[in-house]
Amino acid sequence: MKRLLIFLTLSLPLCADFIIPVFSDDFSRDEATPGKEDIGNGWTSNSAWRAKGHQQVDLIDGYMHVTKHAEADHGVAIFHAAEFQDGIVQLKFRLGEGDDLGVDFVDRELKTVHAGHLCIVRVTNKSVTLTDSKTGGMDNEIRARREKGDKSPELAALLKSKTKSFKLDLKPNEWHSMNIKIVGDQMTVRIDDLEAVSFSSEGIAHTTKRMITLAVNKSADVDDVKVSKLK
Repeated sequence: MKRLLIFLTLSLPLCADFIIPVFSDDFSRDEATPGKEDIGNGWTSNSAWRAKGHQQVDLIDGYMHVTKHAEADHGVAIFHAAEFQDGIVQLKFRLGEGDDLGVDFVDRELKTVHAGHLCIVRVTNKSVTLTDSKTGGMDNEIRARREKGDKSPELAALLKSKTKSFKLDLKPNEWHSMNIKIVGDQMTVRIDDLEAVSFSSEGIAHTTKRMITLAVNKSADVDDVKVSKLK
């Protein structure tokens, strides 16, 4: 009997045992004060200092509606703590023409990169782009070179190696699903039931992702966010 139990245990998919929920949100609530940004459930945003306090995130009909305010000097960033090394982020999104949505993985305690940016998935209706920010454009030294106007072929080649884009053809103004999986230095993304796409780069393997940030440059709708850790 003992041998049989050992065989059965080893035959089970081991990875399933290590999927641990971190948090989830279906946004089925209203703000305490209509017209005042109050996302709740651990979410915060940059509206206070980037949009002069104007509301940019609104909870409508059970989902999160994000719109960059006309007076904002930066895209909308919506933060939630989520600590893991390897993990999975699932969500639903809806984009209009010209909209985009980024899912950014961040470690603010890491001081070698601007604002702790590690890696990001950015999706439009036409493409999905996977980027290693830690050893790419958000590295402090690289960022300083770019701000000084460095257009050297060497730097351009380095930055090109830190990102990869894939074409999409999503219907605008319709809901789509996204699944992001990070294991080691590889980030894999699946949109709806399309073939998954992957990108590997050393910065993706950063040991502690402490936060996810939803990044919106114009407008986007988000629902059913789920974050799980594999380590």
